[in-house]
Amino acid sequence: MTALTGFATTLAMIVAIGAQNAFVLRQGLRREHVLPVVLVCSLSDAVLIACGIAGLGVLISANPVALSITKYGGAAFLLAYAAFAVRRAFRPTTLAAADHTPAALRTVVLTCLAFTYLNPHVYLDTVVLLGALANQHGPDARWLYGLGSITASITWFSALGFLSRHLAPVFTRPRAWQLLDATIALLMTTLATLLLVS
Repeated sequence: MTALTGFATTLAMIVAIGAQNAFVLRQGLRREHVLPVVLVCSLSDAVLIACGIAGLGVLISANPVALSITKYGGAAFLLAYAAFAVRRAFRPTTLAAADHTPAALRTVVLTCLAFTYLNPHVYLDTVVLLGALANQHGPDARWLYGLGSITASITWFSALGFLSRHLAPVFTRPRAWQLLDATIALLMTTLATLLLVS
């Protein structure tokens, strides 16, 4: 039951489309380095959740300087990615292989890591909030809660990355990519603004 609570709570938190989810969705639609992206997101969540259960959340909450550095770095990264999305929106492509050059694996993984670790909300959600919720279940059951949380993360990122290919017929039209990139640009700009004013 504790693991199921952790699963449900975590799934409710990560399903909302944010910067990381938008990136995973885009990679899934392009069918480009999907497995490494899913692994980076899932393993990162697993590490951060475990750190939160082990007590790192208390240290982060007590260190506003670290949060501020992450806050401004994350906002800068999101704004830069928004600019790239705007540029792509004005040069839309399709899913046809001839229409785009696949990004290098290294570039995709580094971008995914940036979306994960430059976002202060990742620390607040996984390390601070989930860590605190898990620790309410006592010394032994807290790790069952964490197991449920990690399972939810793996389930979500796998579904988002690998099942998004079923939307491929929609994205055979450049207009669909244009709308997706415009939405991503708006989302990134909004998230960056919310980070700066919070």
